[in-house]
Amino acid sequence: MGASFYFYDLETTGVNPRSGRIMQFGGQRVDMNLKPIGEPDNILVKLSDEILPDPDAIMITGITPQATRADGITEAEFLKYFVNEICQPDTIFVGFNNIRFDDEFIRHSLYRNFYDAYEWAWQDKRSRWDLLDVVRMTRALRPENIKWPVGTDGKASNRLTLLTSMNGLDHANAHDALSDVQATISLARLLRNKQTKLFDYLLEYRDKKKVQSLVLKNQPFIYTSGKYPSKYEKTTVVVNLGDHPGKQGVLVYDLRRNPDFLKDLTAEEIAKIWQVREEDETKRFPIKTLQFNRCPAVAPLGVMDKKSCERLELSLETIEENRKKLTKITDLRPKLLKALEIMDKHRQAAFLVDEKDVDNQLYDGFFEDGDKTAMSVVRAAGYDEIGSVDLTFKDDRLNKLFPLYKARNFPASLTPEEREAWEKFRYNRLLSGGERSQLSLYFTRLGELAERKGLTSSQQYLLEELQLYGESIMPEPFEE
Repeated sequence: MGASFYFYDLETTGVNPRSGRIMQFGGQRVDMNLKPIGEPDNILVKLSDEILPDPDAIMITGITPQATRADGITEAEFLKYFVNEICQPDTIFVGFNNIRFDDEFIRHSLYRNFYDAYEWAWQDKRSRWDLLDVVRMTRALRPENIKWPVGTDGKASNRLTLLTSMNGLDHANAHDALSDVQATISLARLLRNKQTKLFDYLLEYRDKKKVQSLVLKNQPFIYTSGKYPSKYEKTTVVVNLGDHPGKQGVLVYDLRRNPDFLKDLTAEEIAKIWQVREEDETKRFPIKTLQFNRCPAVAPLGVMDKKSCERLELSLETIEENRKKLTKITDLRPKLLKALEIMDKHRQAAFLVDEKDVDNQLYDGFFEDGDKTAMSVVRAAGYDEIGSVDLTFKDDRLNKLFPLYKARNFPASLTPEEREAWEKFRYNRLLSGGERSQLSLYFTRLGELAERKGLTSSQQYLLEELQLYGESIMPEPFEE
């Protein structure tokens, strides 16, 4: 087939990829000229009966759990299609904020269903790209001939719905996965046609080795990221501060900011400031992580023309002055490493309870080859064979996932003992915690939404369906 783009989008039960699930998958393959290849994919994925969607998410998408269970396929069936049919060699997976959102859901879904969570994105010359940062950098550096929206708060906005509306692109049904895919493809055509050189440059620099070749020169470079202020079009000039000890990337400093305030801070003080999310974006801590494998939008300083400097309120003289000041803070690197250790301990403490759940343990390590072979046996087993699969994995996560995999994808195959264990699992997941249990919070939120004034008939229908769904999966009490 040759190289091709595969644009995709998800509608999910919520924003957390650990606890959330894919409800709708939409996708379309296009050639390198952005012309469609074959028919689009539009797939509903069944929710298993221990999953509660976020009611607010359903009010946006309009996809009910009942719809997924009536018309959808299991997660295992969906992933078999995804891996065998969609993950073709030389595929460039593209979305709109997919690197930080959709790709995370795909990885966690693959993990729960006995696939390697990473091979889909790199094996057989496959790769990823994210159009959101392409949009941001185009707006910052080469905005000509494209209309750029502003949100109701007066700030620059790069929402897909606003971009398509302002530029006359078809987007008939926002928050439907396939409609969002078609809109993203149209936006990609607009960007390529209006700013071809930048589009092609960023496409080439989706490769982490290309990114490294620029970043590791240790010279100032342009960096566009959602962490930077909208006031400056999410774009600044940064310099490499050295490798991040725990990730494939580096720490970078925003040279827009005078670094003198760092001189007298201790590692503990740096950690405290670093973790504060200032409401004023311009006052946020000026050091962040740049990860090579997340398609960061970077460019050499030489592409910053006079208009760009004025638009972004950047002075090349100030950048150079701040760079020189930064080099004089000789003890900054060890203090940053210590601050990262402190913050990591805080994060581990905060997520300790959640990480006891095997569904949340994707990032606890990679699977060994022996386990990968056994995983393929699990994936190959259908309804008639899954009950006879008797495997012990070296990685205990897989031993814990296997009964959950059977119950979620092959419920009719469960023995009475396995059914009892599954019902106990559902009870603990949905009802443990009393008034703070998942089901209690779910019904409370439904009540709050129902009290809103001006609900449309379709919104009332969604709330009624969600109420019925919650009641239908209510676990029966069990005796220890």
